Amino acid sequence: MTPATLPAWFRQGPGCRLSGGGHDWDREELVGASLEVADRLRAEGLVAGDHVGWIGWNDPWMIAALLACARSGMVLVPLNWRLAPEELRWIAADAELRLVFRGPGVASPRAWLPPHIPVVPAALSDVALSELGGPQIGAGEEAPDAPLLLVYTSGTSGRPKGAMLTESAVVANIRNAIGLFGLGPEDHVLTVLPMFHVGGLCIQTLPALCAGTRVTMLPRFDPAGFFEALARDRPTLTLLVPAVMRALVQDPGWDAADLSCLRAVGAGSSAVPPDLIAAFQSRGVPVQQVYGATESGPIAIAQSISEAWVAAGSIGRPICEARVVGPDGTPLPPGATGEIELRGPNLLSGYWGQAAAATRGDGWFATGDVGHVDAEGRWWFTDRLGNLIVSGGENIYPAEVERVLAGAPGVLEGAVCGIPDPKWGEVPVAVVVPGPGFDAAAVLGHFEGRLARFKQPRDVVTVASLPRNALGKVVLNALRALASGCRATGDC
Repeated sequence: MTPATLPAWFRQGPGCRLSGGGHDWDREELVGASLEVADRLRAEGLVAGDHVGWIGWNDPWMIAALLACARSGMVLVPLNWRLAPEELRWIAADAELRLVFRGPGVASPRAWLPPHIPVVPAALSDVALSELGGPQIGAGEEAPDAPLLLVYTSGTSGRPKGAMLTESAVVANIRNAIGLFGLGPEDHVLTVLPMFHVGGLCIQTLPALCAGTRVTMLPRFDPAGFFEALARDRPTLTLLVPAVMRALVQDPGWDAADLSCLRAVGAGSSAVPPDLIAAFQSRGVPVQQVYGATESGPIAIAQSISEAWVAAGSIGRPICEARVVGPDGTPLPPGATGEIELRGPNLLSGYWGQAAAATRGDGWFATGDVGHVDAEGRWWFTDRLGNLIVSGGENIYPAEVERVLAGAPGVLEGAVCGIPDPKWGEVPVAVVVPGPGFDAAAVLGHFEGRLARFKQPRDVVTVASLPRNALGKVVLNALRALASGCRATGDC
């Protein structure tokens, strides 16, 4: 296998191994698979700059497709298989897809894809991948400033936007991740989050392969499969989101699970409740919080392992440039709460198909998140700016209320939102999944002495499950609809 068959950033690392979906590839076999993908792309008439879709459960062939696109000058568009056909149809049109690879676990894309766009099985053949070689992938100089990934935001409200991440942005994130987690050949990463998001793909999986680390992929998350993988493979690192952490902690297999192989768990995508951090750290596993967004590739602010122990709940320290600003854009001093802005080589180059710049002229990206920096230089996430509840002229951040709600008796999980109120403008309401011993009055009483009166929920709405998107984030519009419906009917 000649070095010219690989993108430069993948040539830097030593050997790696990638397992999942019935495959167990060494480095040469992974490269062989990427060559086969590139051959098929050319056979379908695709050229540099074309957009290639991938839809399917986690599978090594997705990494092969990414490597092929990197060396061919094409753009990989990971598609969220949990979306409805109409949502996928819109993204396929917006992204101007030229071809879609269909991975395992999903129905045929023909239900939403125009007939002129080819659909190709992800596992292209059973040839001996290590025997494929030669400089088939691409030709000429690589283009670090050209887009490599087009990743659509989760779209919790309105249409999703396609964030364009260049090859140099992906490489910056890889380097940041390797340093953050101390990735090396002795590690073993267990990937359970979906790789159609940059979290599952870029926080640990891709950096680990570039660092010569072994990676085992689960096609999709389920608690039993996670615990089985821990026992069988003894991974040293994994990445989770709060919804997944809670599913593990509440699973009957949690108490008996041996977590001693894990030297750390990365966590992010939304505020991580303190009780979940405590559940893992009480078992000897530090929870390294990682803050960022699709637009930041995604790592922007993160904890070291040592800080995970001493400052649980903090999102860490900046990996790229970061600042907190007031409503007028003026940087704020430590301790002041404001919007988090980011700048650096890991940031997106723009939104696909949109003339408006994603960043301001000076390169700063407004995240829409609120936080502050403490006196020790640690960063703390408060909430999404759009989640803010203004009640009687007072600002209420739902995440602050949710931290108290998590400890209320009989509450398995919950979220807080604001709903219209004729007297106060808005009031907070708690939407919860009830568990054993649940009593709505006891939940409301739990806030007494813990939060100011104006921050306390006025009602408790019970639901079978919280409305979430594919990455486990609560969908605010759906949450508000549930809470408002309850208040309107009185059936809470």
